[in-house]
Amino acid sequence: MAFLSRKNSKSILTFWGWLGVLILLFIAWNTYALVRNLPNPSRIADRAVVESTKIYDRTGKILLYEIHGEEKRTVVRLAEVPDYVKYATLAAEDVNFYQHPGIDIKGIFRAIFINLKRGDFSQGGSTITQQLVKSSLLGPEKTIQRKIREQILALILERKYSKDEILEWYLNQIPYGSNAYGIAAAAQTYFSKTPQELTLEEAALLAALPKAPTYYSPYGSHQAELGMRREWILNRMSDLGWAAKEDVVKAKTAKLNFLPPTKSIRAPHFVQYVRELLNEKYGEAFVERDGLKVVTTLDWELQEEAEKIIKEGAEQNEKSVKAANASLVSIDPKTGEILSMVGSKDYFAKPSPDGCAPGISCRFDPHVNVVLRPRQPGSAFKPFVYATAFRKGYTPETVLFDAFTEFNPNCTADGTPGPLVANAKDCYNPGNYDEKFRGPVTLRQALAQSLNLPSVKLLYLAGIQDSIKTAQGMGITTLTEPDRYGLSLVLGGAEVKLLEMVSAFGVFAQEGVLHPPTALLRIETSSGLLWEEKKEKSLPVLDTEIARTINEVLSDNDARVPVFSPTSSLYFPGRSVAAKTGTTQESRDAWVIGYTPSLVTGVWVGNSDNTPMHRSSLSVMVAAPMWRKFMDRALAEKPPEEFTPAAKITPEKPALRGHYRIGEIIKIDKISKKLATAFTPLEMIEEINTGEVRSILAFIKKDDPLGDPPSNPFQDPQYRNWGAGVERWIATHPLFTPAVPTEYDDIHGPSRQPQIQILRPPDESVSGILNEIEISVKSPLQLKEISLFVDDFLVESKTNLPANNIVFPLNPPLDTGAHRIKITVYDTVGNKSVLEKTIQIYAD
Repeated sequence: MAFLSRKNSKSILTFWGWLGVLILLFIAWNTYALVRNLPNPSRIADRAVVESTKIYDRTGKILLYEIHGEEKRTVVRLAEVPDYVKYATLAAEDVNFYQHPGIDIKGIFRAIFINLKRGDFSQGGSTITQQLVKSSLLGPEKTIQRKIREQILALILERKYSKDEILEWYLNQIPYGSNAYGIAAAAQTYFSKTPQELTLEEAALLAALPKAPTYYSPYGSHQAELGMRREWILNRMSDLGWAAKEDVVKAKTAKLNFLPPTKSIRAPHFVQYVRELLNEKYGEAFVERDGLKVVTTLDWELQEEAEKIIKEGAEQNEKSVKAANASLVSIDPKTGEILSMVGSKDYFAKPSPDGCAPGISCRFDPHVNVVLRPRQPGSAFKPFVYATAFRKGYTPETVLFDAFTEFNPNCTADGTPGPLVANAKDCYNPGNYDEKFRGPVTLRQALAQSLNLPSVKLLYLAGIQDSIKTAQGMGITTLTEPDRYGLSLVLGGAEVKLLEMVSAFGVFAQEGVLHPPTALLRIETSSGLLWEEKKEKSLPVLDTEIARTINEVLSDNDARVPVFSPTSSLYFPGRSVAAKTGTTQESRDAWVIGYTPSLVTGVWVGNSDNTPMHRSSLSVMVAAPMWRKFMDRALAEKPPEEFTPAAKITPEKPALRGHYRIGEIIKIDKISKKLATAFTPLEMIEEINTGEVRSILAFIKKDDPLGDPPSNPFQDPQYRNWGAGVERWIATHPLFTPAVPTEYDDIHGPSRQPQIQILRPPDESVSGILNEIEISVKSPLQLKEISLFVDDFLVESKTNLPANNIVFPLNPPLDTGAHRIKITVYDTVGNKSVLEKTIQIYAD
């Protein structure tokens, strides 16, 4: 092996020496750059001048809330703060505060590990000293440079001041939410106490707030999370020997009596929602101190109406059905803009019972925004399943049997445990809300009337995973446990958020396009510069024809009449309004979501702690009246809108067209009930078939409904029980078998068609101008409609006319040139005649 020469060795050493010097210089220069402009730690108590952020309605004129305003602060000496208040803060933020020199090396490495695992810088590993430096001197930006400066300043601060001085500053400096800065202001704001008067449970709750004051606010929507953090702090104090175990046990179950929040806020649940959005995006400190003007999407006039309607309706429900709470959200589906949000019946009311500690249930919790809380939607979830089924080839005319059916293949057809099932609870045979079965029903009837059993069958056919994907694509984010839901998914067995449900129904309203919900229109700086502006976002997530089909069914009042009153709250004379109700098991939740092409509104009714209402609490009784009042108000000044009709689809497979017998398909005329001929209009033809009745599984494969029929239907695990249900129904409700006619349709044909003659102009050429067209129509049957088209544009339609001469005035008159005239005539049984003629008009 060769060795390096001395000369080469010396050159290499010189190279590495200079490289080391350069590295040291680089480190020194960067260290100097970091520390040369460090703030003076002696100014730690100084406060920068801050400006409040203001939240407005969509006009930018109605002030909803002012974030920050003047800080509420009362300085208190550390000696005046009870030990358990200090210990609660240390347990929550920095258990090694009195041991480390200002930075916690173990905490830093733990934070680095977590950040590398997550791929971000969300975990800080900050000590109380670092937090004090960040909030007082540096600001909240998340960069490595700022973190190093923070650590350097923390080390300097610890050398200059005592631990008690630093903790005292911290307790007087940090924000606790609701504009309360420092422990004294927080104790006064939430409990009307001095720090010395706080109990252990109150101290633990206040210590839980600084981590995220808006998120954990006792007046916000995350009280359950606040309760869990408070309990974690108490447990930690016990583990560290800072609180006796028996005291911690009592503190966990103690009821906390909060002061009511200030009423200097409009649309409080919506404002809290907006604050969380801003804090998540920009950081809480920036939002509180940088004087932003936030213009939201809220329509204040509609919001006032919504709050009034929800409060009055909930108070009535409390008396009649023991439903203590209600919420509402309304969205413009064309933009996703939230127009109104009412999270509970009254944000400023007292909870029911007399008080609710975080984590402790109560029937009415005023501060929790139910619009954002996962709740079971009942039958309001069904449209997602039906949309999935329509995408796979099923149609509104497809028939399923509404008959007692056991869905666990290991249970008997009668719903009792089989050899492989030990417990009857494992069998699944849901019924309808009225405990009635209706036999063969179309999917249109099943959805419009909200029938449960056919919907469970349809979920099996459409597929649980595919139905979840449909809902997720439309914006539902909470469907994370498909194995838990099973076939109960279609009956609302999975928790969803009202806001997301209303937004998803907006996809139907917009014919398959999702405009994600948004609460912000624009944000301006204190100097008037545009900081952020809403950008239009549209996502095609559902086939247009499927959305139109859902709209058609949900707005079909005739289809829902067998279950709902013809003039129920869901029916709007002169308007096309689609609506879906939902009532969960044991009447714990009642929903109504309804929409037009430009407005979607959802209402929830129930109890905050999930206790049942009276069993008679159907959605149409307790939620629909509030929903209807709001819709009437919101639509009062809007012109009626129509949903675009869905295209008529005629599947090749008879079962998908609504047939459930194994016999031949026979076409007959709807009017004469005789065999159809080549002259029978297509719209007048209906199909009948005879033979034995079967469930749909005899005709289609579950996973390939458009493909070949099953060669062995018994391979489907549901076939046996579905068939047994059909047979049981027929045994007690014999189905009418239509007789096959032997005669042919004799009311449609050439001899029955109307005869048309153009009387004026009599010739194919005209001099001057043409002011009118006169025709003569002769028909053996009564006429229904006569229409005149000129150059493919409809001029006029006349209806219910006798067979005689008819004059069509032309306004404006026809001028020189060639014009194509077309006249169509229909009689009352669908016979049609068309006469076309080209007329040439010459100048005089």
